[in-house]
Amino acid sequence: MSRNRSKTFLADFIRRNMPTREQLEGNRYVRPFAGRVLRSELWRFTRRSVPRAVAVGMIVGVIMPFAQMLFAALLSVPVRANVPVAALTTFVTNPVTTPLIWVAAYWVGSWLLRVDAATIVAPVNTAIERTDFQQFLEWLTGATMVTAFGLVVIALVSAALSYVATVWIWRWWTSRKWARRGTLRRRRNADAS
Repeated sequence: MSRNRSKTFLADFIRRNMPTREQLEGNRYVRPFAGRVLRSELWRFTRRSVPRAVAVGMIVGVIMPFAQMLFAALLSVPVRANVPVAALTTFVTNPVTTPLIWVAAYWVGSWLLRVDAATIVAPVNTAIERTDFQQFLEWLTGATMVTAFGLVVIALVSAALSYVATVWIWRWWTSRKWARRGTLRRRRNADAS
């Protein structure tokens, strides 16, 4: 077994396929802003950077239909999130999940924008004139106002839930690791005496 092999297949896969810092520094497209993007804090797996990265990746993955990894990496810089995790989290949307997310976004958007359907005036989504914001959302997502609004809601809710879940999983994993170390230390002390 290789000395650099880890305990999980996923960690080995990431290590083999992620570009190294030196490769990125040598890339002519990254070189102009390498000092900002290649800061070591953006590439370390810490209890603060990983949950932020998962949230950023969820938001970008759900809202943006194109260049998701690029936008996730760029948004990771100002929030000090882990760049590789943010880029990988954008794969939450893929050819299997994207149609389901878009259907759910349409349902959520139509439910939220028709809250006043029982009133005398027209529902919100038919009463709104085409604004710059609506045009921007339609351009950004390629969807109508109802679906775009649903996508934004789903992205924000999934980002918040994934942030909380990642924090919880990180704490559980760390406490389990510390408990294992304590058990090993007690066994060594018992064997030594």
